[in-house]
Amino acid sequence: MIRFLLKGLIRDHHRSVFPVIIVSLGVMLTTLLFSFLSGVLSDMIDASARFETGHLKIVTRAYQTLSDQLPNDLALTHVDTLLASLRRDYPGYDWTARIKFAGLLDVPDEHGETKTQNPVFGLAVDLLRSGREAERLNVRKAIVSGRMPQHPGEVLVSDELARRIDVGIGHPITLLSSSSSGGMAIQNFIICGTVEFGIAAMDRGAMIADLSDIQYALDMPDGAAEILGYSPNGFYVSDEAAAMRHAFNDRFTRSADRYAPVMMTLEEQNGLGEYISYIDTVGYIVVGVFLAAMSMVLLIVGLMSGIRRYGEIGVRLALGESKDMIYTMLLVESVVIGIAGSCIGTVLGVAIAYYFQEIGLDITGALRNSSIMMSNLVRARIGAASFYIGFIPGLAATLLGTALSGIQIFKRQTASLFKELEA
Repeated sequence: MIRFLLKGLIRDHHRSVFPVIIVSLGVMLTTLLFSFLSGVLSDMIDASARFETGHLKIVTRAYQTLSDQLPNDLALTHVDTLLASLRRDYPGYDWTARIKFAGLLDVPDEHGETKTQNPVFGLAVDLLRSGREAERLNVRKAIVSGRMPQHPGEVLVSDELARRIDVGIGHPITLLSSSSSGGMAIQNFIICGTVEFGIAAMDRGAMIADLSDIQYALDMPDGAAEILGYSPNGFYVSDEAAAMRHAFNDRFTRSADRYAPVMMTLEEQNGLGEYISYIDTVGYIVVGVFLAAMSMVLLIVGLMSGIRRYGEIGVRLALGESKDMIYTMLLVESVVIGIAGSCIGTVLGVAIAYYFQEIGLDITGALRNSSIMMSNLVRARIGAASFYIGFIPGLAATLLGTALSGIQIFKRQTASLFKELEA
């Protein structure tokens, strides 16, 4: 019987080609949009983790309350001891200290007088003693001109900022900021390179310096604004991170010290938890919308096909087939069409998603004034779900459309079907 149905579908293009095309297009769009949403979410989490949140972050309670103001007077102290403790208690994670700072960048002319000034956002990481931070932030790949810092006092600035303040490699600059004690901090640096990360929030006016240089400049010996932790495989695991946060914070629950350290997961920072939930919800909505749209289209196709096939159904009833058997065969046909269309649509959707995964889509214009840690180049991401997510609306919509249209078989009398056959 299955062989008979397959021959009928192949020979009668009206019963197979158009429904398969509709299913294929719907599945292709579902797969492509799902892969794009996965890619956007993955890129945003990855960029936020590398530059901003880590998979886990440790700050003081006081700093956590005012973190948007970068209050380095409320930063962690005795950081080396705390890092040693973290590496002992959680050996699988990579723990690193950082300092975020803001200030005014003063550019002198050839006479040592101020030529121009510009606000700057700074990030101090361990560049000279360890190469892990440079690798994590892709600093080497981001260098547009110049080289990596090799000596104390050398810094990197964003290429856009360097053009704005008209400085080149080897040009001296002065950072004007506030120290950890609330006083004025003034420190001279030499530009050794310019960088472009492809992240609008960083490329507008960032300065990358070695951690020890900023500790000295801001009077923060053995201090850091935050300590970030990264999982061994580089992927954020929500349950594992939550368990570590709970265990760490339990040690300081009873402490009344506002400078006591507190650990946060990635989802607890910058509204990322809500954003992840939002993207998941949007993914379900996309699949639901296509399921409903495809069901309506295939319902109409099924009704038109059912009307055209009333004569065929009359013959089959005359040959002794029951209405239940005919209805079942129609459902089996819809499953075959759904599987064929879903396979074709999935292949097309994955192929297009692979193109955007490798090439990407430039959205620089949309992020020009954005502060979101997100790459300017949006890429799709092909995962295991990309290969089966399209089968959900593809099969369900086809079955639903056929099931609804096939009900008409039971509502019509055999005699009227014979009359339509004679006509």
